[in-house]
Amino acid sequence: MAAAAGPRPEVPNPQWATPEHDQAQAAAGLGDCEDAPVRPLCKPRGICSRAYFLVLMVFVHLYLGNVLALLLFVHYSNGDEGSDPRPQRRAQGPSPAPTLGPLTRLEGIKVGHERKVQLVADRDHFIRTLSLKPLLFEIPGFLSDEECRLIIHLAQMKGLQRSQILPTEEYEEAMGTMQVSQLDLFRLLDQNRDGRLQLREVLAQTRLGNGRWMTPENIQEMYSAIKADPDGDGVLSPQEFSDMDLRDFHKYMRSHKAEASELVRNSHHTWLYQGEGAHHVMRAIRQRVLRLTRLSPEIVELSEPLQVVRYGEGGHYHAHVDSGPVYPETVCSHTKLVANESVPFETSCRYMTVLFYLNNVTGGGETVFPVADNRTYDEMSLIQDDVDLRDTRRHCDKGNLRVKPRQGTAVFWYNYLPDGQGWVGDVDDYSLHGGCLVTRGTKWIANNWINVDPSRARQALFQQEMARLAREGGTDSQPEWALDRAYRDARVEL
Repeated sequence: MAAAAGPRPEVPNPQWATPEHDQAQAAAGLGDCEDAPVRPLCKPRGICSRAYFLVLMVFVHLYLGNVLALLLFVHYSNGDEGSDPRPQRRAQGPSPAPTLGPLTRLEGIKVGHERKVQLVADRDHFIRTLSLKPLLFEIPGFLSDEECRLIIHLAQMKGLQRSQILPTEEYEEAMGTMQVSQLDLFRLLDQNRDGRLQLREVLAQTRLGNGRWMTPENIQEMYSAIKADPDGDGVLSPQEFSDMDLRDFHKYMRSHKAEASELVRNSHHTWLYQGEGAHHVMRAIRQRVLRLTRLSPEIVELSEPLQVVRYGEGGHYHAHVDSGPVYPETVCSHTKLVANESVPFETSCRYMTVLFYLNNVTGGGETVFPVADNRTYDEMSLIQDDVDLRDTRRHCDKGNLRVKPRQGTAVFWYNYLPDGQGWVGDVDDYSLHGGCLVTRGTKWIANNWINVDPSRARQALFQQEMARLAREGGTDSQPEWALDRAYRDARVEL
């Protein structure tokens, strides 16, 4: 092999002005938040119903079921205002009460604002604000060309797998556990409450799904195959919807093989370990991210490993958000080991996304933020005149902001709004983003996600438990989901 790619000399702290709120960080603690119930990460728009959320999570994995991915958002807007939107308190046993200070959040100032920061010893970096909604920044030259090549080489040695996973029979079994009538389901989907379910209303609910991307054409094909739309106008009446057997959707999808272009994402990926004992370049990059974010070492070190993604020619990832809301029936993936609760679903709780471009792309492959800095956000406004702004194969050029891949550049953004108390608030709808179609060549990127539980108390308990395991040593000194044991012992020199 060739000579080793060494990390740049790192410096202890980035040299930038400290925001005023950092002055109170040392004195801040959990306080009254310790025993507070986990609140949903959704704006209080009416009913925050556990039953309806269960409907969503079951059907989100069915072909037509993925129209429910934003079901709660519709119901919050149109539901019964007299209902209590707060989730029930989860029963938890007695536990220590560690304190966590406020989360650091970089100020955007204005679009185009630049600030200098020293993240490595041999050069200055410049952080440029790309948008305020979401709070999005760009850092050219965050990685050296040698570091980019090393990450790609390590990923190839580890081996990449197809990113898209289609649903299994487990979802059909879960479907039988749902207790809700199809008429109630129709009313929830009927956003404009005109008693008719239009294709546009169906498409507006496909942010999450079972892996297949929904278009007007394939929805109508499905309607025709299961005889759900007798008059063929693409609009379902309450009676037509009630007459359907939703299990027919499963049967239809099992008989229809999806092409790569029909999937929500078309890529391959792998995970690279960055913890203690990892390759020295991987450790250096994690420490650089730690200095960039100015979050606590416990939060950064206990976050997900580095995801490396390859998009071949024709690769894409339709617009999505990196984090999901948390309801009483869900738990964060990274803290589930200490949640000490039995819940049916889990979700990714990613406070920040740090995305690295590992090569220059010959054609396409931009990262698009369709609604960046829009004055307002409305789910239905994403689909206008047969243009679906979430569709990164057809309409990337119509998004508000596109970031061109440049080798070594990093972009980072916050997936949640602040809660006003130094912690995680609502999911930021404006963080909707996707990977545009790669028209020529290959695109390589990597993602560092910084995980924070919306429950301040549970995040504190998680960090405390991981610290205890680390002191005791053994193979469980890091959460299993975040520990890439196959890569941990690799020593690769280029």
